[in-house]
Amino acid sequence: MRPKQVIYMVKDLFDRIKSDKGPLGKWADKAEGYYVFPKLEGPISNRMKFNGKSVITWSINDYLGLANHPEVLKVDGESAAVDGMAYPMGARMMSGHTKYHEQLERECAEFVGKEASYLVNFGYQGMVSAIDALVSKDDIIVYDMDTHACIIDGVRLHAGKRFVYRHNDIESCEKNLKRATKMAEKTGGGILLVSEGVFGMRGEQGKLREIVALKEKYNFRLLVDDAHGFGTLGEGGRGTGFEQGVQDGIDVYFATFAKSMAGIGAFFAGDKDVVQYLQYNMRSQMFAKSLPMPMVKGALKRLDMIRTMPELKEKLWDITNALQSGLRAAGFDLGTTETCITPVYLKGDIPEAMAMVHDLRENHGVFCSIVVYPVIPKGMIILRLIPTARHTIEDVNETIEAFTAIREKLENGTYKKIAEAIMTA
Repeated sequence: MRPKQVIYMVKDLFDRIKSDKGPLGKWADKAEGYYVFPKLEGPISNRMKFNGKSVITWSINDYLGLANHPEVLKVDGESAAVDGMAYPMGARMMSGHTKYHEQLERECAEFVGKEASYLVNFGYQGMVSAIDALVSKDDIIVYDMDTHACIIDGVRLHAGKRFVYRHNDIESCEKNLKRATKMAEKTGGGILLVSEGVFGMRGEQGKLREIVALKEKYNFRLLVDDAHGFGTLGEGGRGTGFEQGVQDGIDVYFATFAKSMAGIGAFFAGDKDVVQYLQYNMRSQMFAKSLPMPMVKGALKRLDMIRTMPELKEKLWDITNALQSGLRAAGFDLGTTETCITPVYLKGDIPEAMAMVHDLRENHGVFCSIVVYPVIPKGMIILRLIPTARHTIEDVNETIEAFTAIREKLENGTYKKIAEAIMTA
């Protein structure tokens, strides 16, 4: 007699994926290719092509206008022609190390006032891996609730305890440092506090001065993600720590090449022993191919231009001040931004936001990023503008005029009617 076949009733892993596409994914059919995954074309500049039309582009993080600068293109092109995109092959520890990688690390460290630095291939990947390397299961992490997704993902990897404090709320930060201190006394571990130099969504600077002051009362180390501060803030563009006069109080400083440097890659900087520890323990770099030579030589050129061409940062801030003062004079809410990042806060739901952005791009020739739930609370819309040294006062004036027009339609219900018609079609 044959034994009965046992059938295990296990749900198909993909059932959930098919039925629940996530808060953003559920809009994919209507949004993809236009509102998300849009295709900007032409040279990176203040005006590019979108959907066949010229638009003022406020969504490119090319703060200093280096992406298509002739000197940058020359170095990028020459290195690509000589070295190719493959060299050096292999991970840094094995066969992908060169004198140019070392030179870039020395120059980055010197620029941000630290003893040493370590290059990583990508900022997101690097931050996740650095947090994983810096803490053990006995250590405690304290972090700002509005930190970037790369920090959140790094914290999620932590096998120990973590405490989150209210955004830029020093009272909440100290409360959680007290909790972390009590916990660390039990586990025998230490404390890592993580903040951003500039919070990329709202444009606020992290309260680094106040956080560093807390070191007088609590024993912790400070990791700062300064992706948006590097190149835009502080003396010579040296970052938020210099802007606030507390760079020495930052134990591990992080910056990316993907914004002011208009490139790929990133670096961590700090005391030599800490940086060396990261070199030998960051899994994302130990087991990843080295940063290609055109990226390295290109970064050296970009860093030199930041050092020697202060007019780039000055132009950036001329445009930033004109844009932000003009929008505020027109009655727009920019929140508490104190950096180049310019968030315009409006009220509405996702379908209204989609109708509004379509009007802004197609009829007013203005392209900016749209931020909605779940990134921000329901009922809120942020139109996020990134000024650059390439923008002009004409761009600023046209944009303020366009924003004034779309605000009126949002408030009088025009976009709600358009959205309802689309959703029921």
